Amino acid sequence: MAHAKKVSPVALRRGLFIVLALLGQLALLGLLLAGAELGFSYANLIFGAVSVGACVHVLNRNTKAAYKITWIFLILLVPVFGSAIYLFFYFQSTPRRLKRLMDRIGQETRPAFFLGGDALPALSGALPLHEPLARYLQRCAGFPAFANTRALYLDSGEAFFAKALEELEKARRYIFLEFFILREGRMLSAILDVLERKAAEGLDVRVIYDDLGCFLSLPPEARRDMEARGIKCFAFNPFRPVLASLQNNRNHRKIIAIDGKVAFTGGVNIGDEYINLTSPYGRWKDAGVMLEGEGAWSFALIFLQMWGTSPAAKGGARSRDDCASFYPWRDAPCDIRAEGFVQPYSDSPMDPENVCENVYLQIIGRARKYVYINTPYLVPDDSLLSALALAAKSGVDVRIITPHRWDKWIVAFISRSYYRELISAGVKVYEYADGFNHGKTFACDDEIATVGTANLDFRSLYLHFECGAVAYSAEIARAVKEDFLRTLPVSREMTLEECAPNVFKRALSDVLRILAPLL
Repeated sequence: MAHAKKVSPVALRRGLFIVLALLGQLALLGLLLAGAELGFSYANLIFGAVSVGACVHVLNRNTKAAYKITWIFLILLVPVFGSAIYLFFYFQSTPRRLKRLMDRIGQETRPAFFLGGDALPALSGALPLHEPLARYLQRCAGFPAFANTRALYLDSGEAFFAKALEELEKARRYIFLEFFILREGRMLSAILDVLERKAAEGLDVRVIYDDLGCFLSLPPEARRDMEARGIKCFAFNPFRPVLASLQNNRNHRKIIAIDGKVAFTGGVNIGDEYINLTSPYGRWKDAGVMLEGEGAWSFALIFLQMWGTSPAAKGGARSRDDCASFYPWRDAPCDIRAEGFVQPYSDSPMDPENVCENVYLQIIGRARKYVYINTPYLVPDDSLLSALALAAKSGVDVRIITPHRWDKWIVAFISRSYYRELISAGVKVYEYADGFNHGKTFACDDEIATVGTANLDFRSLYLHFECGAVAYSAEIARAVKEDFLRTLPVSREMTLEECAPNVFKRALSDVLRILAPLL
């Protein structure tokens, strides 16, 4: 029987306080600007010059065209307020401090990714068509390809949870968890019970969660309670009721790393709705992948890189981890043997590389037969939109499944405006009718697949910390494809008529698309 989601009174009061504080700051800024405009005779000239300067600065930034259009639209629509908000967010120092710290951590830890050797030459010889993607991820983004790794596709949150519990029980040295959402309930309780027992056995047990992702799902004392159970805990980017651009950069990753030998990622957070113990949006459809062998090491390192930004790790070199000491095959080689290759990766808004988007673009661009995609949000930028349309026009079978029951109506409204262009180009778009499709998967040509955390929207691709794994494996590609095909009978194919039922809704969706990068 489904249980309704419960939010604690403390969490509700915290959320209400934050909303009121943010609205108060916006109102104060508006009043100051309005007063300035009324009080100075040269205000119009000053504000006009500021608006022009802000627009010039936007145009010359090395960022996506969609962001430039959105900011220029806002500045021209409300010149004073739009310019002030843009300059206020751009010139804050906090994101730059975090960027410098993460750059330093990346440089220090990058050699550790290659402790297992270099499988790129073998991959290039076996799969020359996909060598460019593997080469990009390894040489530019810094994430090596691995052989000797078994990959298991998990086609639901229930399968993910069951397998994760089984593997957590086998841990011998350390357990690392990194999640966007931890929600009180049976799933979290079961996992915390295992973590507490393992910590009592002397294992190094650590948890990272995103503070904003959890601010209505965890009580304020949750961190203290976990630490009392022997679990080291880090709330990433603590959310405060202050207007700050860094609050836009959330940790959306989902990682379980066990001893550097086993790892999980995918769309599944830790909450009862993900395993259908509660049903806020109907049946929850999700996906994940388990890696066993050399490739799992990357996820342990990705976790340690993020842990390096925690207050405990900022105290200096002595307090930072020696990442190489966590490598599991220092004394004996990995005994896992498997077909194909895997390449875990992560993405950060603190560097210029849009890793997740580039993975998706490479897969779409090299498809010859089909590309099947699951995504809960479909708000692509021009690059992805053009790539999908071009693939379909070139004869590739491009299909996308999104939810029919959405958790965010405004995103659903905007998504359907993109349906029009995609369907017109020959892309088949479906909506999962049984509930909410939360999986983030690509399958291509029975050769390559990726399973991860990044949605096809601006927030995931450019603002959030994300991760995933590419499997250069016929077995995994077919497993993702077969799961996709099993989902089609309970999905409804969309038509052009359904995407624009009337002129008013079509016009509204077109206007909202301008603001899509900020949603």
